[in-house]
Amino acid sequence: MGTKQFKNPFPVTTYLGAEFFCDREEETSRLISNIQNGNSTTIIALRRIGKTGLIHHVFTQLPSGWKGIYIDILETENLNQFLNLLATSIIRAIPEKSNLGKRFWNLLKSLRPVISYDALTGSPQASFDIKPKEIENNIHSIFQFLESQEYKIVVAIDEFQQILKYPEKNTDAWLRTRIQQLKNVVFIFSGSQQHLMSELFTSPQRPFFRSTQIMKLDKLNSEVYCNFIVSIFDRYKKRISAENASQILDWANTHTFYVQQLCNRVFSSTITEVTTESWKHQAHQLLDEQEPVFFTLRTMLTKPQWQLLKATAHEGILYQPTAKVFLTKYHLGTSATVLRSLKTLLEYELITKEFDANGTPYYGVYDVFLQRWAELSI
Repeated sequence: MGTKQFKNPFPVTTYLGAEFFCDREEETSRLISNIQNGNSTTIIALRRIGKTGLIHHVFTQLPSGWKGIYIDILETENLNQFLNLLATSIIRAIPEKSNLGKRFWNLLKSLRPVISYDALTGSPQASFDIKPKEIENNIHSIFQFLESQEYKIVVAIDEFQQILKYPEKNTDAWLRTRIQQLKNVVFIFSGSQQHLMSELFTSPQRPFFRSTQIMKLDKLNSEVYCNFIVSIFDRYKKRISAENASQILDWANTHTFYVQQLCNRVFSSTITEVTTESWKHQAHQLLDEQEPVFFTLRTMLTKPQWQLLKATAHEGILYQPTAKVFLTKYHLGTSATVLRSLKTLLEYELITKEFDANGTPYYGVYDVFLQRWAELSI
């Protein structure tokens, strides 16, 4: 994959290939080892930290004789939509004129879906209008089709926690029963709502308990990411110092999406060399563009909730939200008020709860752009 195909080498919402993918060597090796040994994997990570890119990267590294199928079920609302997306993802992943593609199209015809084509991309998509029992049967038929092929299959289901919102009862139990029958298909389950993913796969009360290898995807190593940024700019005859690349990482909290977003803008606006002033200008432009959204968000929150979010933004990493010194510093009132606000902000996913290397919990603003804007707001 040549670099000249792409105008900007810092992708934000897509995977462009191995040469634009930073590190994750250990995670890639571990995932491929799990796949080759028939072990399914659950990836738990913050939203926009790079789990989807990792999955696509692993798909490019699969051994000969393996096929990868990726499904993002975030926008599905029920099992019928899951079926539609599963069938659509397979027909898009496997060329129609290949032997495997021909066999799958023959199966689809027997299941009688409605096949349409995306008006913008021309890609085929399948939809079913059938009874609930037939939905389960069709999903089972597709799984059995994948199981019967000479190829080994990896099915990656992104935002898997969405199944907990389906109106059908015990969807996870039904899926677990079907999946555990498969010997030729390995799964990657990933999700960004960490508490729900943990509940699905680590709670003894849930059907998927201990059914997969658990992988917690953390932020990239800052030094490795810094060297990567410098090398990409250099490849395109542009210069960014290690100091400025490091400053960008600090500003974006080394959170992959926000680093890529800022680097994408900085790269686009740079002719020869990145200066401290030029990258900061692009950072402030990004915040200015988001400002209407942030103003709306602020009006939706109560005053105590907004004050807590702003205080957390200033702290960056907050270990003790009810500590007297913290309450006094930001005029937050009582610890009871803060705990109520914290609960709401966690539910809205405006604040996230993480654990450090020692297992100590801490809090931070989920959206880095919101954090930086809140730091500057009155």
